[in-house]
Amino acid sequence: MATASLSSVSSLILTPLNPREKPTFSSNLLAKQPTVIRCSMVSSTSRSSELSQPNNNKKRIWKEGEFPAFSENSIPAFSRKRTQIKNVKKKLDRKAKAKAWANTVTEALSDLILKKQWIQALEVFEMLREQSFYHPKEGTYMKLLVLLGKSRQPQRARELFGTMIEEGLEPTHELYTALLAAYCRSNLIDEAFSILTKMKSLPHCQPDVFTYSTIIKACIDSCRFDLVDSLYEEMDERGIIPNTVTQNIVLSGYGKAGRYEEMEKILSGMLQNPTCKPDVWTMNTIIGLFGNKGQIEMMERWYEKFRDFGIEPETRTFNILIGAYGKKRMYDKMSSVMEYMRKLEFPWTTSTYNNVIEAFSDVGDVKNMEFTFDQMRAEGMRADTKTFCCLVRGYANAGIFHKVVSTAQLAGRLEIPENTSFFNAVLFACAKAEDLMEMERVYKRMREKQCHPDDTTFHIMIEAYNKEGMSDKIHNLEQEREKMLITSAAEESSELID
Repeated sequence: MATASLSSVSSLILTPLNPREKPTFSSNLLAKQPTVIRCSMVSSTSRSSELSQPNNNKKRIWKEGEFPAFSENSIPAFSRKRTQIKNVKKKLDRKAKAKAWANTVTEALSDLILKKQWIQALEVFEMLREQSFYHPKEGTYMKLLVLLGKSRQPQRARELFGTMIEEGLEPTHELYTALLAAYCRSNLIDEAFSILTKMKSLPHCQPDVFTYSTIIKACIDSCRFDLVDSLYEEMDERGIIPNTVTQNIVLSGYGKAGRYEEMEKILSGMLQNPTCKPDVWTMNTIIGLFGNKGQIEMMERWYEKFRDFGIEPETRTFNILIGAYGKKRMYDKMSSVMEYMRKLEFPWTTSTYNNVIEAFSDVGDVKNMEFTFDQMRAEGMRADTKTFCCLVRGYANAGIFHKVVSTAQLAGRLEIPENTSFFNAVLFACAKAEDLMEMERVYKRMREKQCHPDDTTFHIMIEAYNKEGMSDKIHNLEQEREKMLITSAAEESSELID
C-alpha cells in the first residue's frame, strides 16, 4: 500500500543520519569523454611561540631628544626585580586560553553566518559581546546585517543597527545600504525609502549607485514602475550614473511584467552608452526570461543577437539553455548543448545536472534520472536541495513511492538543507501516494522547522483533500492560510514603526 511505503518519511527528512559508507558509482555517461577528477589539497600550518632572550646585550645609544623608552638606567634600582618564571607562565596560559576562546567564538559566528543560521548567529554574537576581549568591528556588523536581510528579518536588522551605534561605531553608506536592503528583501518599500531619505541627510552616508540599484530592484519586484522612473530622475539630479547591474535589474523586471517595449528601450540605451554596455548577465537575463516562459524561438533569437554584439556565453548561459530545452522535452537540443560545453571545456556544474535531472523528473523517467544523478556524484558534483527535490518528485511521478523514503534518507546523510521547496516535494509525493496522514505529519514537521508554507504548499494539500472530498480539512487549511497572511501583514505594519 502507498500509505505503508511513506509512513516514515516525516522522521527521515528531519534527522540527518551519519553516513556509514560512501557509495561508488561507475562513470559511463558520455564514455568518450574522460572523467575529470578534481582534488583540492588543504595545507595546515602549526604555529608555536617561544620565549627567548636576546643574545646582543649592548645598550642602545639614544640621540638627544629621542624618547629612550625603558633602559637600564631609567628604572630605579628598587623596582628592577626579576619576575618569577611561574607568574610569566600563568600570564601566558591565561593569554593563550583567552585567544583560543576568541578564535572559537569568532569562528563559530563566521560558520553560522556562512550557513545562514541567523538565530544561532545572533546568540553567538551576544555571547561574543560579553567577553572582555570583544571590540566592535564594522565587518562583523555588515555580515550580520546582510544575513538578517537575506533571512527576511528587517526588524532584527534595525535593532542590530541601533546596537552598533550604541557601541560607538560610525555608520557608513555601506552599512545603511545593507539595512535598506533588509527592508527591500521583505518588500517594505516605504521603510526603505525612509532610510534612503535619512542617508541623503547625512554628509558621510550619501547613497551611491548600489543603494539605488537595491531599492530599484525592490520597486521592480513590487511592480512599482512609477517609483523606478522617479528614482532614475533622482539619480540623474545627483550625478549618479546607472551601471550595468542597475540596468539588468530593470531589464529583468520589465521582461517579467511583459513590458517588452520598455525592455528593448533599456537595452538600446545600453548599447549606445559606452559606460553601461550589456554583458553576459544581460544575456542571461534576457534568454532566461524567454526560456522560463517556454518561448524557445525568442530565446534562441536573442542568444544569437547577443553573440552578434560580441558577448561570449558562460557556464550559466548554457545551463539556462539546457533547462529551457529540458522543460520542453527537447532532449536532442539539450544533449547538443551539453556536448558543446564539453567541446569548449566548460565544466558541467551542479546546476547543469539539476536541469537534466529535472527534465527526466517531470516525466517520471526514473532510469535516466538515476543515471544522471549517479554520473553527477561520480564526477564529484555536490548535490543540493534542488537535486533532491527533483529526485523526490521524479519518483512520485513514476509511482515508486518507496524510493521517496530512501531519497529523503540520503538527503539526511548528506546534510542537505531542508527548505520550503524540499518539504513541498515530499508533500507532493505523499499526495501522489494518497497518504494524507503522512502528508499532515510532514506539514507539521515543516512548521516545526520554521519553514514557512507558500502557495505551492497549500495548493498541494488542498488538491489532495479535494480528491477525498474532505471539505472540513480544506476549510481549516484556507483559514490557516488567511491567518498567516494577516499575521504577515501585521508584522510588516509593526516594522514600519521606527
